[in-house]
Amino acid sequence: MGGLLVHLRKFGAIVAIAFLCFGCSNAFLPDLENNPWEVVHLDTEATFSDIAFTDDADHGWLVGSRSTLMETRDGGKTWAQRSLDLGDKGFTFTSVSFVGNEGWVAGQPQILLHTTNGGDTWERVPLSDKLPGKPFLITALADKEAELATDVGAIYRTRDGGQNWKGLVLGAVGVVRNMSRSPDGSYAAVSSRGNFYSLWSPGDLEWRPFNRESSRRLQNIGFDQDGGLWLLERGGQIQFSLTGEEEDWQEPITPELATSWGFLDAAFRTSEELWVSGGSGTLYFSPDDGLTWFKDADVDQVPSNLYRIIFNTPDQGFILGQNGYLLRYAGAQAA
Repeated sequence: MGGLLVHLRKFGAIVAIAFLCFGCSNAFLPDLENNPWEVVHLDTEATFSDIAFTDDADHGWLVGSRSTLMETRDGGKTWAQRSLDLGDKGFTFTSVSFVGNEGWVAGQPQILLHTTNGGDTWERVPLSDKLPGKPFLITALADKEAELATDVGAIYRTRDGGQNWKGLVLGAVGVVRNMSRSPDGSYAAVSSRGNFYSLWSPGDLEWRPFNRESSRRLQNIGFDQDGGLWLLERGGQIQFSLTGEEEDWQEPITPELATSWGFLDAAFRTSEELWVSGGSGTLYFSPDDGLTWFKDADVDQVPSNLYRIIFNTPDQGFILGQNGYLLRYAGAQAA
């Protein structure tokens, strides 16, 4: 009888160990075999905010803090600083957008720039002192047409190159931490303290606020390629939803349990291939819409937080960091 009890205890211990190992299978993620990102380090201490290209896929613009406005003519391999006469005040350019050769740059404390010739010349567009909040996100839509969103959720549209603006939202949503716009004109935003997120669709008079799905504060929100939403939470969690409505959120996913790096941004390169970036060079990759994950260990040594991921096309992408660091998607060339 005693021998049987010993065997049962051993069997129970084996089952417990197997269960723990299975439950911690994502404690440390496997490394990505081929790193498709090329490190670009520019001679600046700026933190980069946004990037956009003209109708020429090689001609683009990069913006950020310290009034940073940089131009590339080779698809982002090299960049040159462009200086504009904007007075003594320093600006943080938060957003840049182009349709063809017509482009816009928005920034803070309050500035809006406009070009119709690919950036050969830039003109400053006057903004009202009564503008609710500070310019946060600019989206070029068509000839002389653009949409401007502020950091309190006010949304305006111009159809005459910025001479006149029409408000699209009656009330502000409050100061936001991050904001995203989908191709159909919908917006999603996370509050500055990460307590709730809000959604707005064309035709709505007000933003629709939603409480966060867990006790963890929210970091960022954005759209997938099918109009669904992803939501980043503190502590390295991500959630997905087809609609963003409270009942549609899936269970939170923690790609790597053993690390506590906060996620900062996410972006889909294709409908299934997802990249998630974070602090201290953290970069994760999922080839199947978040089912399995890999860690891009080759990027770990980049001395920068990775704040923003942007894919203009599946073959042209960038990850924006601080202190002059960015990553350029080079695909098989980098591997």
